[in-house]
Amino acid sequence: MKNQWTNYYTGYVKVKAFGRGTERLINSLTRRGLYVWDVKRISTEALVFYMEISDIPKLRQIVRKSDCKVTFLHGKGVPFLWKRVLKNSGFLVGLFAFLFSIFILSNMVWGIEVHNAKPETEHAIRKELERMGVKVGKLQFYLDDVDTIQRKLSDEIEELTWVGVELKGTTFHFQVVEKQQPKKVEATSPQHLVSKKKAIITEMFVEKGKSIVKVNDYVGKGQLLVSGIIGTEEKPEIVPAKGVIKGQTWYKANVEVPLETKFSVYNGDEKTKHYLKFWNVSIPIWGFIKPDYSDYEEEVTIRPLYFLQWKLPVSYKEKTWRSKEEIKRVYTKKEAVAEGKKMARSNLEKRVEEDAEIIGEKILHQSIENGKVKLSIHYQVIEDIATGQSIIQGD
Repeated sequence: MKNQWTNYYTGYVKVKAFGRGTERLINSLTRRGLYVWDVKRISTEALVFYMEISDIPKLRQIVRKSDCKVTFLHGKGVPFLWKRVLKNSGFLVGLFAFLFSIFILSNMVWGIEVHNAKPETEHAIRKELERMGVKVGKLQFYLDDVDTIQRKLSDEIEELTWVGVELKGTTFHFQVVEKQQPKKVEATSPQHLVSKKKAIITEMFVEKGKSIVKVNDYVGKGQLLVSGIIGTEEKPEIVPAKGVIKGQTWYKANVEVPLETKFSVYNGDEKTKHYLKFWNVSIPIWGFIKPDYSDYEEEVTIRPLYFLQWKLPVSYKEKTWRSKEEIKRVYTKKEAVAEGKKMARSNLEKRVEEDAEIIGEKILHQSIENGKVKLSIHYQVIEDIATGQSIIQGD
């Protein structure tokens, strides 16, 4: 006996048989192995019954050899439902096109809001976002995740102390905390100018105050350079000393450079696998084969999908494998010394002020120990050595 619930998927029809010998027709059908059900007599020479749509050709063969005629009243099941769908395909296509349009529009960027930023900082942020591709009308699938956007903005815009990035629906919100750039306030209180470190005076420009030292003098740390007390002994006048006192100072740097170094680098080969993530289940939709890299780094990005303001239980997941290879870098002694000098100079430039000038460089000592070149380097630097010191009453 067949399971009648499967008839809905294969399709079945309601048949009306009329004429002489309708009972013999039903018997002939059953003898041929045709499955009929719900047989009902509706008059002395007519009855109705149901049968599978696939048995209709056999039914026609049997009817030709009988004294009965049949008509099909209606059909039920998936084949007939699909036929009706195709008949109204325009409406169905329009519905799907509408839902797809709403889905795409719900996953585009329609707003970028920058909060708590000065106009010039906001302009810099928007220019950087445009360079990264974060702009109105862009699909969110093709953008970096919020953590990456936050990191890039912090790295590229010096005015930012912190920036918070949040994606709410179709709008990016940026909460900005700017660096407090201290304004250089002109000295108004009485002060001397003293030396910040040991130096030989190379240049002096005194705008206000009395010079105590002269060019080519050697001065120690804290030594008075320009006095804020001018005038005569009978009528002294206290002023805020101002000026630029440049001197030659000295720095020492110690660096180590390995002759052989092993490190991993990306070789440019990468593969990406795309998924649709339903709750905690990920279904691959493209890029089904995992690459067979011997060494690689894996990166996973998950972007939620929205329909209008509602977050769907499905997300777009992207998994990327980036191939890495181990590189062995070997320096000769000469190359290691050159690299060490470059490293030491770069570190020194970070320590001194921007207007400082490195005028001399001398290697005091170099050696090779444990596969490393060790350098001790002496630098001569011209820089502003003056700093203010308040004048206390009674000085």
